[in-house]
Amino acid sequence: MQEWNTFVSEQWNQMAGDWHERSKGMWEQGSRKTILPLFTELLSASKGRILDAGCGDGYASFKLASVGYDVTGLDISSEMIAYATKQANLLTDSPSLQFMEGDISATAYPDQSFAGILSINAMEFTSSPLVVLQEFRRILQPDGLLLLGVLGPTAGPRAHSYPRLYGKATIQNTIMPWEAKQLAQENGFFLQKESHVYKDDFPPVLAHSLSMELREAVSFVTLLALRKHPDL
Repeated sequence: MQEWNTFVSEQWNQMAGDWHERSKGMWEQGSRKTILPLFTELLSASKGRILDAGCGDGYASFKLASVGYDVTGLDISSEMIAYATKQANLLTDSPSLQFMEGDISATAYPDQSFAGILSINAMEFTSSPLVVLQEFRRILQPDGLLLLGVLGPTAGPRAHSYPRLYGKATIQNTIMPWEAKQLAQENGFFLQKESHVYKDDFPPVLAHSLSMELREAVSFVTLLALRKHPDL
């Protein structure tokens, strides 16, 4: 796992500048624009502390903090955290927003630390999605919200896993949305809601006629709103 994490960190450090240039646009007008409205619909700021797991340059964390959420952003890339901290210092002096460098599959937080976790396209860049979900379960409060974003099967960023076919190192596992959903349901979560961000060339008007599996197949990102079982 350590070798994987080192490689992932190095690669995302190299990509951090490009990501930062595009991040605001993705969250405000692009593929991620529906995610925070869904999160705030399902979990109010009064419920408690939030973890943005795989926060990147921290733009989503900042947006949540700006509307009253107590947010901690966590990312394995030191360069991403540097961008996040700089951005937060420029945009807000809120003590309810902080950033830390670390591994989302092995955090240092005590049990039941968070009322909610936002994790968008981060689990795919870990060595074990199962370990990630088990860690999320540990640090979530009973009935806590996990909003998990999983890349669709033909989403462009899936190309990060292609080198595996040549036996080369990769920074991405190949978990599919249906697998993430089943894995979560087998490990202490139940599904509250599922929604999709479709690929640009798919007409959303056609989605209502498709099964959930086919919607996942034509999605850019599948959003799984999961709750930790209250008795765990």
